[in-house]
Amino acid sequence: MDVKSRHHLRSDAVAEIRETLAERLGVDLEGDSFELVELTDSPFDLVLVDGDPDVLYHEDDGGREPFLTVRGANDHPPERGVVTVDAGAVSFVSDGADVMRPGITEADGSIAEGDLVVVAEETHGKVLGVGRALVDGDDMVGDSGKVVTSLHHVGDDLYEFSI
Repeated sequence: MDVKSRHHLRSDAVAEIRETLAERLGVDLEGDSFELVELTDSPFDLVLVDGDPDVLYHEDDGGREPFLTVRGANDHPPERGVVTVDAGAVSFVSDGADVMRPGITEADGSIAEGDLVVVAEETHGKVLGVGRALVDGDDMVGDSGKVVTSLHHVGDDLYEFSI
């Protein structure tokens, strides 16, 4: 991943990030410096909060929305938008696999199909990945089927990114 450009965000863009994360995830993101890092050959752009890659923008058909990175979610644990997986799913999710119903122990009922979600493990609550919900949160627990498409996970290029 190469950096295409890097610049400080205006206060209105910072306010949008803070409001979106507070509304969607219940996260109060504090920081003095917010820098947008545009990446080449990536569906993501990063926002460095006080130098840490805490926020991403994911480009897709639905537009561009700010969301926490795996590192950001571990540093600023979300209260909403979380899908929790059991120990058997940890290695798969950490390797970038999509999340299947049998591995899910709990899902936030406010999640709607198409939302970005945080995937965490049940024992310690550590975030393993970020994905897009394929079904509503109330329909995630069950016996079969894929329910979250993985977009970003522990150990991927975005996770390992540093400036």
